[in-house]
Formats: sequence, C-alpha cells, structure tokens
Amino acid sequence: MNNNRNQQETDYEQSVTKNLKQDYSNILSNESFTDYSIFVENKSNSFEIKVHKSILSSRSPFFNENERLKLKKDEHKMNAKKRLFHSFFSLFDKDSISKQDFDKLKQFQIFLPKSFLVDIQNKVIQENKNQEKKINLKRKENHNLKKEIEEKWKKEVEDMKPIFDKYRDQYQKDLEYEQQMKAFSDSEIVQDIEYVKKLQEWINDNDFFSKMKKGFSAKKDGFNSQNWHSKVDWKGKTLVIIKTKDNFIFGGFTQVGFKNSTSEENINDSNAFIFSLRNDKGDRIPAKFTYNGKGRAICSSLRYGPLFGGGNDFYLNSNLQPGYSNFGFSYNLPNGITHQSNEAKNYLAGSYNKWIVDELETYFI
Repeated sequence: MNNNRNQQETDYEQSVTKNLKQDYSNILSNESFTDYSIFVENKSNSFEIKVHKSILSSRSPFFNENERLKLKKDEHKMNAKKRLFHSFFSLFDKDSISKQDFDKLKQFQIFLPKSFLVDIQNKVIQENKNQEKKINLKRKENHNLKKEIEEKWKKEVEDMKPIFDKYRDQYQKDLEYEQQMKAFSDSEIVQDIEYVKKLQEWINDNDFFSKMKKGFSAKKDGFNSQNWHSKVDWKGKTLVIIKTKDNFIFGGFTQVGFKNSTSEENINDSNAFIFSLRNDKGDRIPAKFTYNGKGRAICSSLRYGPLFGGGNDFYLNSNLQPGYSNFGFSYNLPNGITHQSNEAKNYLAGSYNKWIVDELETYFI
C-alpha cells in the first residue's frame, strides 16, 4: 500500500514538475509577459530584446546593481551600450546551444566580441557532434563518425567566418574607442575621440590618464571659485577644460596643481601647458602651447578659479565668469601671432574679457 502511495506521489511530482517547466517555458517565450526592453545600438545598427528583468537581476549582479535598470513609473526602456549587451549574452548557457540557436545570433554578430563568437562556434560543433553520436552511433564506426561530424559542422560554422572577420576590425576599433573615452564618459565637453587622443598625447602620462576622474563640474558644483578650490586643491596633476557659450573649447594642464591660498601664490611648472581644442567654427586643428618660463605658470587664490600664466593667459574670476584671456604672456603663441594683438586675445575663447563659460570641468587622480 505504501509503495503504491509513494509511486503515486512520485508520479504526481513528476507531472507537476513537467507542467511547471512547460508553463515557465511558455512565459519566457511569450513577449507579452516580458517587463523590460533593452535597445542595443551600434552606429547604423539597432535592435530590441524583450527580457525579464527579475530573471536577469537574479542571475547577474551587474543587472541587479545598475541604477539605470531600475524601473520607474511608466518607464521600462533604455539604450544599452556594448558592455551591457555582452553582460546579457553572458547569461546564456553556451554549453547547450544548438545550430538553430547559433543561426539566431547572426543578427547580433556586430555587437559581439570575437572571443564570444569563437566560443559559440566551438560549442555548436561539440553539441552537434554529441547529437549525431546519439543518433548514428550504431550506424558507423566511431572514428569515421567523428571525422564526418567534424567536417559537416565545421563547414557549417566556418561559412560564417568571413562575416566574423568583416566585423572583427570594427569591434576592435569600438573597443579601443570605449577604452579611450572611458576617462571622459561623463564629460559634457570632451565628446570627440580626436580630442581625447590629443590630450593623451600631450599629457603623455598613461598612469594619470587611466586613473583621472572628473572632480569638478561648474554646472553640478556651482559657478564659484571657492567651490572649485574645495574640490581641486592639493591634487597634484590637474587638467582644466573650459567650454564657452560660443563653443570654444580650451584649457590647461599642470603637474603641480593648485592650492587654497588666501592671497595670490605664483607657481612655476616647466611642464605646464595650455591648449585649444575647438574654435567657434569647429575648423581649428587642436594645438598645445608650452610654458615659456616668463612669469608664473599658474596662480592659486581663493578669489580666482583656474588661472594660467602671468599675463594672465587665461583666468576665471570668483564667479567663474566672465572669463579673461591675454594669451601669449607666459605661454607660447602659434606662429605668426604676436602678444597683445587682437588675434592673440581672441584666440582661446573668442574675445578678450567678455566670454561666458558654459561648463568648466577639472580632472585629477
């Protein structure tokens, strides 16, 4: 009697489990039950993936901790960068992928790293070898079977190799772009990869460039010189970037850094330089201008924001605007431009003392 009851219970559990699995599978495959959409974009390519946020969050700390994935009222969509998309794909069980599943990945190939695709290829070959063995094991000898399967599935997968190769270089470029732009990922000013390359070349300090963070933003922290000093003083190597209302972009770099001096403290720094990234027309070639040793390289005073040069080559007052620029006193001018000329005074910001700061960002370790 007990044996029959136990068997009935076992049968019932198996039946329930089977039904639950089927129900769960139906829910996962039915887009009407999904509660989140991930939009993945890459230049001219984009697509939408319907997902279950609760499942992703339970399987990946990245999805669970990322603030941008937390649902707000009437919001359930986002744009995803490659890092998020790769995290999503890493949740797949690659050990059980089939040839049919692999075919579905074709539309995603431009977004996937080569290492992932190679791994997928190997899994596809192995999975189908296993399937063929189960079906045909009695029909053929093992070594012949293995050779036939490898040739069959290797060809199936290698037919896609030219497609992978086509996108490999683009993926590498995208990866390098993301790494170079990482330091300026939250910058409102530096959004051009060519500007990043120039700054990296001029600073010539990979350790600083890889570790630096934005420590001050005028829009966020306030247009006030004391606020600026409270964030940037005594930080050593410091990068200052200014964008004006007229879209000029320029700034300066010092290896010494600023101090919270109540009076003006002149500081020499033979490695300091100022730079111009953009004029109002956007047709200027980015340029670096070295310290000529005349006067001070920078000046620290709570009454001023960033101040470069003894002339002053450029500085911001206690309200961080309007700005002032007498370019060419302590820093070398471009060829053909003379100090005190209108061209020199207008070079960095478009005017001598009437330019308005749209944003001031300061970077340091």
